[in-house]
Amino acid sequence: MPGPDFETVAADYYRPLYRFAFSLTCSETEACDLTQQAFYLWATQSRQLRDASKAKLWLLTTLHHAFQGRRGAQARFADTELREREVDLPVISPETARQVDARQAVEALGRMEERYRAPVALFYLEDCSWQEMAEILEEPIGGVKSRLAHGLAQFQEVLSGSAAGNNPQGERQ
Repeated sequence: MPGPDFETVAADYYRPLYRFAFSLTCSETEACDLTQQAFYLWATQSRQLRDASKAKLWLLTTLHHAFQGRRGAQARFADTELREREVDLPVISPETARQVDARQAVEALGRMEERYRAPVALFYLEDCSWQEMAEILEEPIGGVKSRLAHGLAQFQEVLSGSAAGNNPQGERQ
């Protein structure tokens, strides 16, 4: 059973893919290249996809692979030991959320440590489930939860610093 045609997939998923790529790279040029590469691979390899409803997941995973390939092999990391209970995600205060626009959010992602960008971007920008994030990032769900918890805390810290007019994370990069 044939899947959706290339034009339909490109129309439906270009923006989310570019947004994810930009959140990872903080560079328009690199984001365009990664997005183009993901669609090229879709055009040449999408027939391997058995379930057409997973096209977006396939594209996000492919884009993330391309990003990792560009960054070179990175050691897997374990941020914290996994606990039996759910990871407590930090809550961004309503005041902070009301003050943040898309530009500020993308800038804040750019000031975060690179290893936390992808899970935070998938969580906020793409509204991915734990399972989808684990598949895209090729990590166990517990690792994704840990990275996301740390990433959301750092995201809130960066946003709070932006709101106060300073950059607490800027010295790291």
